[in-house]
Amino acid sequence: MDLMKSIRYFVLCLICGLTFFSSSFFILPTFPTRAETTQEAEARRAKLQAELEAEERAIAIQTALLQAKQKETATVQGELSLLKSQIKQAETNIKAKKVEISRLDSDIAVREGKVSALDLKIKSEQDSLAELLRKSRGYDSSSLTEIILDNQQLSDFFNEIDSIDSVQQAIHQSFARLRGAQDAYEREMVALAAKKDKEIDAKAVIESQQKVIEKKESEKKVVLNINKNQEQAYQQILAERRKKAAAIRAELFGLRDAKAIPFGKALEYALIAYTKTGVRPAFLLAILKQESNLGQNVGSCYLKNPTTGSGVGANTGTAFTKVMSPTRDVPVFLSLMTPLGRDPFNTRVSCPQSIGWGGAMGPAQFIPSTWKLHQSEVAGLLGKSLPDPWEPQDAFMASALYLKNLGAATSEINAACRYYSGKSCSAGTGASYGRQVVAKAQDIQLNMIDLLQEN
Repeated sequence: MDLMKSIRYFVLCLICGLTFFSSSFFILPTFPTRAETTQEAEARRAKLQAELEAEERAIAIQTALLQAKQKETATVQGELSLLKSQIKQAETNIKAKKVEISRLDSDIAVREGKVSALDLKIKSEQDSLAELLRKSRGYDSSSLTEIILDNQQLSDFFNEIDSIDSVQQAIHQSFARLRGAQDAYEREMVALAAKKDKEIDAKAVIESQQKVIEKKESEKKVVLNINKNQEQAYQQILAERRKKAAAIRAELFGLRDAKAIPFGKALEYALIAYTKTGVRPAFLLAILKQESNLGQNVGSCYLKNPTTGSGVGANTGTAFTKVMSPTRDVPVFLSLMTPLGRDPFNTRVSCPQSIGWGGAMGPAQFIPSTWKLHQSEVAGLLGKSLPDPWEPQDAFMASALYLKNLGAATSEINAACRYYSGKSCSAGTGASYGRQVVAKAQDIQLNMIDLLQEN
């Protein structure tokens, strides 16, 4: 493509971009007040849904433009146009996520209002029930003879009996209402937690996309400094980029309890896992890198006593209790080791942390009982009869399957939190771990994978 044709094409794309993206870059989320009615909230959600769908259509169009740019001959103008398209795509993704956050904020406010109302209802019902029980106990302390003697008229006696029956019936009704309110409260709390989890993930995506924009803007400035006639200088930049890509491929990717492998090989394994599970390579690599750097005692113990689960430090010989759960994991561990040809008492596993058992195996740090749940599926996906938790490719696939089951396709940060603690980030457990994994994934994607894919 000659220079004039490139310029015409660039101008045409720029006009198209302005047509579809003339709206402002940032959308400030609006927050409904607690006084907002259900009808108003529904209308707000419908409006935000329509805006989100419009942004998603815009993303599809921008993605098509970006793919077209990537097919152009590598020239200064082509590179500049590509960078602008990538920036615009990231901006559009941010707009879509901001609309989604606004919608989630609206839903969260409605859910919080329902939770507050149910909480008040539960407290009121508890007070009512307490009063009925006090009244009932008052009747229970009186004998039938005392009730009869206290009532001079037979009609008064039967009225008293009716009153007792009425109290008992009211107690049963109150219990039923209380159970119903508590069930509704628990359902609303689950729904509220799910909304908050989605908001956490949407904010993480915005942060990631903003880093993309910063990086691409920096690259754009470099390209702009190159005169369009200085193709030689541009070719030099491409050569330097290819050299850096080659260094990244050769860079060692550290793994827990396994020999470090070149990053290029790690990415290959991650891409294979992606085709089978849909878990993003950068996220999977970040999880494994996080697991490789957790602590000095992780992966540094030997199981020695299968009855008690105790063992010793592999480097120091220090005695450890709770190296591996003798009921949950030791039987599975022993059954795994023999077919793999490994000595169960001289194979490194994780040492116990401050809480719970150790016994995690290999790069992905699976405990034996969890590995057993994924073993057959890993074997089928990789076409091998006996996957090994200490083999990198097997560990990559098992981690990807586990992350898929934890919901990585919809919320990477919450999948990371669940990978670490079994709970979502909004529950407050493992949130720091989740943020660290997301930060590592951003760095791996921007500074390693993207560079490799450009060359």
